[in-house]
Amino acid sequence: MSRSEPSTPRHYTLSQLTGLVRSVLDEAFREQLWLVAEVSEVREAGRHCYLEFVEKRARDGGFAARASAHIWSNRWNFIQPMFERATGQRLAAGMKVLACVQPEFHEVYGFALNVLDLDPSYTLGEQARLRLEILRALQEAGIATLNKDLPLPRLTRRIAVISAAGAAGYQDFCRQLDDNVYGLAFRHRLFEAVMQGEKTEPTIIAALDRIADELDQWDAVCIIRGGGATSDLAGFDTLALAEHVAQFPLPVITGIGHERDDTVLDLISHHRVKTPTAAAEFFIAHQKAELDTVDELAARLVGSISTQLLRERQRIDRITASLPRLALLLTSRQSAAIGQLALRLRHVALRTLALEQQRLGLMEQTVKASDPGRLLRLGFSITRADGRAVTSPEQLRPGQRLETTLAGGVVTSEVLPS
Repeated sequence: MSRSEPSTPRHYTLSQLTGLVRSVLDEAFREQLWLVAEVSEVREAGRHCYLEFVEKRARDGGFAARASAHIWSNRWNFIQPMFERATGQRLAAGMKVLACVQPEFHEVYGFALNVLDLDPSYTLGEQARLRLEILRALQEAGIATLNKDLPLPRLTRRIAVISAAGAAGYQDFCRQLDDNVYGLAFRHRLFEAVMQGEKTEPTIIAALDRIADELDQWDAVCIIRGGGATSDLAGFDTLALAEHVAQFPLPVITGIGHERDDTVLDLISHHRVKTPTAAAEFFIAHQKAELDTVDELAARLVGSISTQLLRERQRIDRITASLPRLALLLTSRQSAAIGQLALRLRHVALRTLALEQQRLGLMEQTVKASDPGRLLRLGFSITRADGRAVTSPEQLRPGQRLETTLAGGVVTSEVLPS
């Protein structure tokens, strides 16, 4: 039995295999189809646009599929302005798109999708849906209007500004605020953050946290962003950032540009303005209104005081004018009172004098009745021993000399022994 030669299996060259794949793909996809995918990368080169489409798994956010795509210049020159006019923004990473594609396979460059058209209404719908989902989540949590419900302080002078350092919009804001025509004084400080791209959300949240650490030093927060592509606004449409702003304890004013586009941040902030300059004008107008109120109150106060002073002056003038008449009336009344008092004094004096005269007459009679001379004339006598009146025999001793005074003279005697 002879040894058989080893058989060679059927084989292809690489070009034959890739050519076969290409022919199969061309046969399977003779017609264009519409594809829903998320754009993960966009770059322009040589007037062409190169993209990467991805599909993410719902459970963990990982890639379920990914594919390269391109829009050749002859189509890109038409698709680009049409898409930007309809959506207000450039085609950018993170967008969901509905694309008309033609699957292609090239023996050297591999599989790719040739994009022939983009439906901007689908992208707009996805963006609107995302915003609605975030707003619905905030409403269900009961925080959607918390920041809007905060009272704006009557004196909003201390403003914490969140913006990119060196940004033209921030410079415009500062210049407008500091050089206001009313001479109003403001204090502001920059809390730096990235205002576009993937770092927008975490850096703004970090800036809010730094402001919260010194909350009592600020009256309000202002988040501003100057010009730029509308596609860069995607960082302001996130749930985490919206939750922080909605629950922030100070009023948050946003001026992140593009009046036609309302981001979630605009919708839940205390007040939304168009630009950084408009944000400065908002604070100036608020303070000017308070200044006008104070001026009005001051004018009313001065007017009230002037009116009161005029009334008091008129009252004093009336009193002054009535003083002569009042003085005359008072003098007349006092004269009449004095006359009555004089009459009463005269009556009292006469009565007192009569009573005193009567009392003196009685005293005179008493004195006359007690006159020793009168008593002597009536037959009474006064006997004295040693110059003292004798009222009792016990006062006398034998041989003592006595003097007895009579009406007609003095009789001397001597006490005889008993």
